[in-house]
Amino acid sequence: MIIAANFKTNHTRKSTKEYMAKLNSFVTELKSDDTVLVFPPSTALDSFDLNDKISVGVQNAYPSVNGSFTGEIGLEQIEEFTLKTILIGHSERRHVLGESQAEVAKKYEFYKAKGFLIVYCIGEPKEVREQGVESVIEYNFSQLDGIDINYENLIVAYEPVWAIGTGLTASNEQIEETLGLLKQKIKAPLLYGGSVKVANVKEIYEIPNCEGVLVGTASWDVDSFCKMVEIAKV
Repeated sequence: MIIAANFKTNHTRKSTKEYMAKLNSFVTELKSDDTVLVFPPSTALDSFDLNDKISVGVQNAYPSVNGSFTGEIGLEQIEEFTLKTILIGHSERRHVLGESQAEVAKKYEFYKAKGFLIVYCIGEPKEVREQGVESVIEYNFSQLDGIDINYENLIVAYEPVWAIGTGLTASNEQIEETLGLLKQKIKAPLLYGGSVKVANVKEIYEIPNCEGVLVGTASWDVDSFCKMVEIAKV
């Protein structure tokens, strides 16, 4: 299993350091063989002493080594901490911050060329889901335009937009159907994201073609996230 935590705009450098220390101790004692990924805000990036099953990544970065891109970070800032993992295409980047598919694909191509592990997000809004599964798959496949889905360091996270931070979760039947159809085209590991929490994560792990989860709100508490890591091992 792959268990990933997206802090979004939460946690500080101090609280992230404390979080990572506790998570590292827990994963080490658990002797988990699962992959654990943590995406803190850019201000909390650091060089952490971690178990080899845990990797820290960036939530976003500009497709450039450096340059005149106010408010952004690039490869130069990431490499300072020897990080090689990045989240690309999250719905909040697309729908809140207005990133186009062309911009997303440009980031993907840049960090793919640098050998990064890429967690690439796709997912449909509520109005598309209401049109039926064919529209859902067509919409999600459109978010693969310009993306090399055969890249060896790719993980794809399916996160229905209507279930992110809303408290709504797709039914197990919806998740299973959608992941099954996505798997016909995508051979990379598939994660599910969208109001994943301790109470429902075990059922989500058991869904066919689900190879892990990308967790938002419920991952901000280290004890909750550790519990999800523990449940994955059972």
